[in-house]
Amino acid sequence: MKFVIDRDHLVNAVNEVTRAISARTTIPILTGIKIDVNDEGVTLTGSDSDISIEAFIPLIEQDEVIVEVESFGGIVLQSKYFGDIVRRLPDKNVEIEVTTNNQTTIRSGQAFFTLNGLDVLEYPKLPEVSEGKQIRIPIHVLKNIIRQTVFAVSTIEVRPVLTGVNWIIKNGTLTAVATDSHRLALREIPIEAPEEEEYNIVIPGKSLSELNKILDEASDSLEIILANNQILFKLKDLLFYSRLLEGSYPDTSRLIPAETKSELIINAKAFLQAIDRASLLARENRNNVIKLSTLENGQVEVSSNSPEIGNVSEKLFSQSFTGEDLQISFNGKYMMDALRAFEGDDIQISFSGTMRPFVLRPRDAENPNEILQLITPVRTY
Repeated sequence: MKFVIDRDHLVNAVNEVTRAISARTTIPILTGIKIDVNDEGVTLTGSDSDISIEAFIPLIEQDEVIVEVESFGGIVLQSKYFGDIVRRLPDKNVEIEVTTNNQTTIRSGQAFFTLNGLDVLEYPKLPEVSEGKQIRIPIHVLKNIIRQTVFAVSTIEVRPVLTGVNWIIKNGTLTAVATDSHRLALREIPIEAPEEEEYNIVIPGKSLSELNKILDEASDSLEIILANNQILFKLKDLLFYSRLLEGSYPDTSRLIPAETKSELIINAKAFLQAIDRASLLARENRNNVIKLSTLENGQVEVSSNSPEIGNVSEKLFSQSFTGEDLQISFNGKYMMDALRAFEGDDIQISFSGTMRPFVLRPRDAENPNEILQLITPVRTY
């Protein structure tokens, strides 16, 4: 195998596929990047067996020659060393050649490296997801869905299914839900999918977080294919595979309170900044407990108390407060995560008691499930 490639295209592809590679894999060859060269171009692959990313570099792009191939073939090179080398190469072009016993030479300008490679035939085959149920989603919408839900997945492996985001597709609507049993994030949008088709899948939160880093909002939309316990996100020159989590996701609809005893309308940005300030002292507390109390004239007080350090309180004007007076405590980090999902709009917080979960929604939302955040209060004595 021998080819010359534009260094910038190679570096971009290496950076993308490296996201899927883990140093803790039980399969040693998966710490490497697989490189395949054929008459269409160069394909780089990285995988940790849960996530796999394929980046394709064509021979010619917009009438510019990107790759010149002298001979076809494949090799697996250690990602740590290969990635560090290509990022530091001095010249615009890079020549890569595989010689006997998988020895690989990398030339650029006056720099010359030799790496010991691995046989490409030993690299595990990627899952077959070429045919399956297909949907299309605009990329900016998908990025919002991920941003507004993935932070609420569980980080504890006791219930593995809760480490993922539940996607329910039904009647042309996608509902994405994440919960760690202390809080819940929900987002609902209409999508391009046959109305008769229904899916209920759980995508690992880690996979969605890595996908979100790759997605370019400048692109239009992407195709999603579901098959064989795998999901494939197809972009122009990039394929992102992820396994799906097994197990039944809990029915979260019953967690959302049906009744409201108090309702607060407040600016999300101002509220977030006040919670952030109160958290400066609360962080020393194991639960980062913040207390919210209602005052007269639509004012609310945000406070926290750390016996060893001190206390903080701040009064805020709300747009309105109706219903029973309120004193409620909650985890400050959970509240800040939820408020960041609203992008600074006015929000409506519905309370159904001091020890019942409360719900945050955009003010005057036409669809009550368009975006919803739920937080369970903290019991304080």
